[in-house]
Amino acid sequence: MKNIILKLLFSFSILLLVSSCTDDLNTEPEVELSLDELLAQDPNAVEGILSRLYASFALSGVEGPDKSDISDNAGESPFLRGIVNLQDFTADGMKNRWGDDGLDQLTTTSDWDENNKFFRYLFNRIYFTIPQCNNLLAAAGNITIENKDSVIAEVRFLRALAYYYLIDTFGKGVLATEENFGSSAPLPEASRAELFAFVEAELILAEEALPETNSYGRASKAAAQMLLAKLYMNADVYVGSKRYSDAIVLINKIINEGGFTLASDFRSLFSADNETSTEIIFPLIADAETSQSFGNTTYIVNGSLSTETMVLADFGANDGWTGHRATKAWYGLYGDLNTTTDVRASLFWTTGHNYEMLDYREWTDGYPSTKFRNTNFNGPNIVTAFSGTDFPLFRLADTYLMYAECTLRGATGGDMSTALQYVNAVRSRSNASAITTSQLTLDFLIDERGRELNLEGHRRSDLIRFDKFTGNSYTWPWKGNAVNGTSIPENYKLFPIPLAALQANPNLKQNSGF
Repeated sequence: MKNIILKLLFSFSILLLVSSCTDDLNTEPEVELSLDELLAQDPNAVEGILSRLYASFALSGVEGPDKSDISDNAGESPFLRGIVNLQDFTADGMKNRWGDDGLDQLTTTSDWDENNKFFRYLFNRIYFTIPQCNNLLAAAGNITIENKDSVIAEVRFLRALAYYYLIDTFGKGVLATEENFGSSAPLPEASRAELFAFVEAELILAEEALPETNSYGRASKAAAQMLLAKLYMNADVYVGSKRYSDAIVLINKIINEGGFTLASDFRSLFSADNETSTEIIFPLIADAETSQSFGNTTYIVNGSLSTETMVLADFGANDGWTGHRATKAWYGLYGDLNTTTDVRASLFWTTGHNYEMLDYREWTDGYPSTKFRNTNFNGPNIVTAFSGTDFPLFRLADTYLMYAECTLRGATGGDMSTALQYVNAVRSRSNASAITTSQLTLDFLIDERGRELNLEGHRRSDLIRFDKFTGNSYTWPWKGNAVNGTSIPENYKLFPIPLAALQANPNLKQNSGF
């Protein structure tokens, strides 16, 4: 069952706690016992601590949804919520109407500055997770546990995942490792290239030691391969080096050796019983009882619902936050929603809503996405306050589309007929019409990635990689705070380093343009 890892999480109350990540980027976690002492008393505690590291990507803390591991707001600051805010609401397909102290800056892709709390939230979560990983890695050499190499590889993967988001969103930071863990001196600034090289090396080591299969919710070889492939896919953006041929080697391993298959129904991937999916490579776990959080898929499900126009129980929820709606930049990709056969096009709530988003603050402007829901795809439904739908961070359909993109970009080892086969497999699963080789272009592919993957934390990075995020070659509703969209500057390909981080470490410098 998916909650086995969550049971481990709450089996240990003596866990690693950081009071504030930006007060000192080198802060050593405060513990009631040192990790060595804890593990001497109970070697099995490693499993609980490892579980806690996984949970740091979805939960605000181990004490419940209203408690936080860090000093930021428990409801607003969880890692996954930050991914959705910064990857989807800053891009074309999704907008939020609340306007909470900086959220307008994200949804209109304008007026970004170092004081925005949502930038701080993700930066803090990254530098909460990394020291916890460093602590366990530093202690791992002195302990004897079963499958030690595999456990160390999992920790390396989780640390690399946190660093990946740092590379992608802020482009630099400090390189905190087990080697400098607990250092009292401020660490030097690490460039994007330095962080890239570190994460690449870590994932190569992790892939080698991770098991072919692992317990649900834990990293396998395929998870490390997927993260490294994404690093290579974006290498031209990150470090000015085209690594598509390297990416396709890993993509082929996942497709040919990972044992994953496309789910028979697209909707099953985003339902409360999606832990049975054959497609999900690596999920962030949610459980309506054991791991309640305002920051996992509860944020997506409840945030997209409202009693103004919808029946909440139909989606397994008892609360609607009247917040998130898609724009025509997403649902317009399917053509006429009334006539298209594409199953993905049916996952918008149109009744009582307007096609055009003339006012992003108006709930009925734009269509709420019902892609994520808290109902079971198979079996009876139970209405709960928190979502039990896992977030599919990595899944096979994305891998198929990545293969096609690498091939179109000239990767050695790519084959156009195979690429076409993979893209049509993704489309036919949703009853969309097959395309021909001549139709398979990069412009088609960025649209297909939107149709398939929007609201899954990829869109901003995709648009940047396809050179469609900044400038005015592609505009969308409310880009640059204009109803029909306008140009935004090149420096918006990165977020500003939060002011609190700059104040904590004088070695950090602000990103250009902010």
